[in-house]
Amino acid sequence: MWIHGGGFFKGNLDQPESHDVALTLAAAGFHVVTVAYRLASISRLRRSPSGFARSPAIHYPVPVDDVVAVVRAVQRETPNGVILGGASAGACLSAGAVLRLADDAAAPLAGVVFAYGLFHAALPKRERRLRRRLRGKRRFIHSPMLLNLTNLHYAGTQTAMSEAHAFPGGHSLRVFPPTLMIDADRDSMRASGGQFALELSAAGIATDYHLLPETFHAFLNRPHEPSFADGLSLIIEWARDR
Repeated sequence: MWIHGGGFFKGNLDQPESHDVALTLAAAGFHVVTVAYRLASISRLRRSPSGFARSPAIHYPVPVDDVVAVVRAVQRETPNGVILGGASAGACLSAGAVLRLADDAAAPLAGVVFAYGLFHAALPKRERRLRRRLRGKRRFIHSPMLLNLTNLHYAGTQTAMSEAHAFPGGHSLRVFPPTLMIDADRDSMRASGGQFALELSAAGIATDYHLLPETFHAFLNRPHEPSFADGLSLIIEWARDR
């Protein structure tokens, strides 16, 4: 199962990070399911045949609910086990789903795959050498302040920000299955990915962590770049071992 990213508030099944990733995994022999989870949004006034109506806001836990529901449905039909994975916001949703499923005593996953995810409610401190690696517009739109505000928009409240199913980073991770993590070199979010990999290892989880040199955030959304093939090769090789 593969979950696309998009900052929790955008993205769909047609974007390369969902569609092209799924096609590549399927070509390698895997049965792939992608998930159109409900995106975080604010309440809006919309025109309806009877006048105007206000649409409900969508925040956590709704996107995690969607991922968990699909995992359960797929597990019922898949005797050989399920590998759950995602990119960026999809990685966070997948990690939250792992904890929810474990709390509900669901069947264990065969493994999880996370690509350039953000797992902490607040971006961990970025080392100076990481800040020096950043280039382009994401130096600004992926600043700690803006990423933390995006997280708050997804969570909906400050209280929800502290929940393990929303942002697993900093919480107990002992229930995780074997984990593959792939981060982008020139990416602010690898401050969270690297920290989360350390937390998994400290919890005794078999964790394979890879940092792809000279890559930028969302490289799985750019299928014509070499980093797309490099990242998928790592995923395919690791998943076959599972």
